[in-house]
Amino acid sequence: MNDNDRALCATTASLLQAAGGIASLGLAMSGIALGVLALTARSLSLTSCMGFGAVAIIGVFERYLALRLRLDVGLFEGLARGSIASLPALDTALSRIGMRQSPDAARSLADRVLGTRQLVQRHGITVACQAAMFLLGLLTQDLQ
Repeated sequence: MNDNDRALCATTASLLQAAGGIASLGLAMSGIALGVLALTARSLSLTSCMGFGAVAIIGVFERYLALRLRLDVGLFEGLARGSIASLPALDTALSRIGMRQSPDAARSLADRVLGTRQLVQRHGITVACQAAMFLLGLLTQDLQ
């Protein structure tokens, strides 16, 4: 890898670390929604229960995406530092631990960065859906 590739890897890792704040928000909404459902489900309206339930269910998918992004942080940091020597070495290691099938063709670094950016966008959309359902749950609860 040349210096430009290492810089791209380091920048991508930084982007992924910054997206960790979004993951924290998703985790917090899931926890609060589960707490609300556990403590007050009987006094909530059906729509509010469904909203908070949707937050919790979407939260499972959000946690999966957050885990994938966390893995990518480590991989891009390894590529940037040189502890992962090359992309073929990365593919071999991922294949050996069962995270990727043996590739037919090598993926370029640019394709990997694009895929990671798309994963960040999907994660953001997932947390935005959680926030919408959380707001629905809050706005439709019957306060007594």
